[in-house]
Amino acid sequence: MNETTSAAAISSAAPRSYTLWQLIAYFLRLGALGFGGPVALAGYMDRDLVERRQWFTEADYKEGLALAQLAPGPLAAQLAIYLGFVHYSFLGATLVGLAFVLPSFLMVIGLGWAYTHFGGLGWMQAVFYGVSSAVIGIIAISTWKLSTKNIGKDKLQWAIFAVAAAVTIITQSEELWLFLGAGVLVWLLRAPPKFIKPSSTLHSSAIPLLALLGLSNVDWTKLWQITKYFFYAGSFVFGSGLAIVPFLYSGVVKEYGWLTDHQFLDAVAVAMITPGPVVVTTGFIGFLVADFWGAVAAALATFLPCYLLTVLPAPYFKKYGKKPGIVAFVDGVTAAAIGSLAGAVVVIGVRSIKDVPTALLALGTAALLWKFKKLPEPIVVAAAALIGLVVYPLVTRS
Repeated sequence: MNETTSAAAISSAAPRSYTLWQLIAYFLRLGALGFGGPVALAGYMDRDLVERRQWFTEADYKEGLALAQLAPGPLAAQLAIYLGFVHYSFLGATLVGLAFVLPSFLMVIGLGWAYTHFGGLGWMQAVFYGVSSAVIGIIAISTWKLSTKNIGKDKLQWAIFAVAAAVTIITQSEELWLFLGAGVLVWLLRAPPKFIKPSSTLHSSAIPLLALLGLSNVDWTKLWQITKYFFYAGSFVFGSGLAIVPFLYSGVVKEYGWLTDHQFLDAVAVAMITPGPVVVTTGFIGFLVADFWGAVAAALATFLPCYLLTVLPAPYFKKYGKKPGIVAFVDGVTAAAIGSLAGAVVVIGVRSIKDVPTALLALGTAALLWKFKKLPEPIVVAAAALIGLVVYPLVTRS
């Protein structure tokens, strides 16, 4: 049996060495300070909860990552929900999911209030100019760490990684068939079912929120439209939180006309300059369409399918996850998932790096995080935002 597979198979659920409130506190902090989108957030969870604190085993993490890739919805949120389930069942999954999403949701509510009351946020583009470049460096380092740690020297998984990265770059999307195919391939090669005979070929804010809570002026028809649309988006869009962006554009701009192109781009910018899961941009969009309750409806409708499609299969993942066939399947999905995340780095990088200053910011961020491994990412993001505020007016003026 392959060395990587053997290690995963031997690993069992880590003993519970933490309280539920400690886990909730961690995800509150990650939701408030975790920049970089799904790739970076998944990397932080691996670094903090598996490597440093050892609250979870590698097998726990890989099972969660595999399930998050196979089910529709935002990857980072699903991974967090699964980790909450591992030792604290449905209560843990529910509270962890809420803790992870709540900080960034409150932030986008605040930004939505400022946006609507002050006629847009001109400074946002300047901040986004700096932050989006630094984010490329952050997710590049996170992807490298995830790749080397979870794949190691496994040649088959590196081949799957390369194919998944190439497909993601070429198609600019994350394909479900690729994850399923990778899982089945490794299962058949590493732990084939008994009916297949093995052969030699098979072994190679202070914002007055109370004033926003009034229900007297709610447009219930529009609120129902928002709920239906975002529930559909959360149920059928696979991949990272970024995968939902083009889907949302076709709906909220083209189909319903709720936002203009400019407003939609500002919503994406809000997603990138706020910590936590990128898909919380749905809350900002909902606020622009129908104020506070629009934000609540959009966010809840987006995350509910993600929650259900994580906690419902989770017991079966935990019960059967140590069987050799399941371990091999998860190994294949994990390799494809990390390869797809690496491809996403290239796709996002091409879109975000527009000139010499942004290229230097991305490279500088990666170099700093490589050299100073304990440098807090929020400090890097804050510095990049300040640089953006200074450099962006100079670049646009020239």
